[in-house]
Amino acid sequence: MLIRLLALAAGFLLSMPSMSETGVAEKTILIGQTLSLEDGRNVYGVAAAQGAKLYIDQVNADGGVHGRKIILKVMDDGAQAAQAASNARQLVRDGVFILFGSIEGGPSTAVAEVANEEKVPFFGPMAGSPTLRRPHQPYVFPVRAEHREEFRALMNWGKRTGLTTLGMLYADTPVGKAHLENVQRIATELGMTLTAGIPFKGDIDDAQIEQFARIIADKAPAMFFNHGSSGVYQRLIAKAHAMGLKTTFMGVNSGSTQIAEKLGPIAHGMVFSQVVPNPRERKHAVSREFQDAMARMGQNIPLSYGALEGFLTAKALVAGLRATGPGLSRSALIRTLESSRFDLGGVKVQYAPGNHEGSHFVDLSIVAGNGRFVH
Repeated sequence: MLIRLLALAAGFLLSMPSMSETGVAEKTILIGQTLSLEDGRNVYGVAAAQGAKLYIDQVNADGGVHGRKIILKVMDDGAQAAQAASNARQLVRDGVFILFGSIEGGPSTAVAEVANEEKVPFFGPMAGSPTLRRPHQPYVFPVRAEHREEFRALMNWGKRTGLTTLGMLYADTPVGKAHLENVQRIATELGMTLTAGIPFKGDIDDAQIEQFARIIADKAPAMFFNHGSSGVYQRLIAKAHAMGLKTTFMGVNSGSTQIAEKLGPIAHGMVFSQVVPNPRERKHAVSREFQDAMARMGQNIPLSYGALEGFLTAKALVAGLRATGPGLSRSALIRTLESSRFDLGGVKVQYAPGNHEGSHFVDLSIVAGNGRFVH
C-alpha cells in the first residue's frame, strides 16, 4: 500500500506545472524574440512579428498552453548581428524561457551562438543559413527549410526548362560563401555549370550595380538568382532589364514580395522559391487557419509570406510546448522536440537527436500579370 501511495505521489509531482524553471510561472511562459524590424522599415520582419503575434494571441485567447499564457518580449536588432547578440544576452538576463524567431542569417547566427553558450533553446530562426543546421547546433531548432533546398528547387526547374548555366549574387561573408559552395555542389549533381558568382559587400552604388550587370552580360548565364539582399538584387535586375539582357532572373523567398512590388511589370514571369504555402490561397490548411485567425481576432494583417512564416513558426513552437506537457523545462522541451514530428497544416516539421533541420517544404511561385504570386 505504501509503495502504491509513493508511486501515485511521484506521478502527481511529475504532472505538476514547473515552478522553478526560468521564464515559467504558474500562469505564464516568457519567450524572448529579437528580430530585424529596423524601426518598422524591415517589411519582412514586421510581417513575421505580426504573424507570430497573431497565432500567440489566438492561443492565449483560448486559455494558453496547459493554462499558461505566452508572453512574448520583442526587441529590434536592426538587422545587425552584434545588436542581435546583445539583445539575446539581455533577454536571457531578463529571464526568458527560450529565445525565438529571429530573421536573416547574420542576426540569427549571432543569436544561435548566444543560445549555445547560455544553453538556452533557440526555436524557429527564420533564416536559411546552413550554419544554423550544420554542424549540429544542440540548442537551435529552425522550422523553415534551408536556402540550399530553395536553390535546388530553382535549379531543378531551370534544368527542366532547358537552362543549364547559372549565376548567383551572394554576400561576401562566410555564410554567403557557404551558399555559393552549396550551389556549386548542386550544379555538379545536376550537370549544370556555374558561370557567374558575384559577391558584394555592404552598400552598393549605381556604378557597382552596372559593373555586376556587365559581368552577367559577359558570362551570359541562362538563369540567375540571389542569396537574400533583396534591395541590391532588385536594382541589379532593373539594370539588366534596361540593358536588354536575356538571362532568366529568379529568386529565393527572402524579399520576394518586395522585389516583385519594386520591379512592377519587370517582375512578371519571375520564379521565386517559397518556404511556406501561398498565404492568399486556401489550398493548405495552415493558410486557411492563418486567414481565419485574422477574421476571428479582428486583425488586418497583409496576406504576405512573412506574416504566414511568423504564424507557422509560432504554431510549431506552441506544438512543442503542448507536447512537452505541464511540467515545462528547457531540457524537457528539447527531449520532446527531438522525438516529435508535427504537421502544421501541410508543412511537416521533424527533429531528432543530432538533426535539427526542421522542415524541407519548398514550393515554387511565379509572379502573375497582376503582380500576385501563383504557385
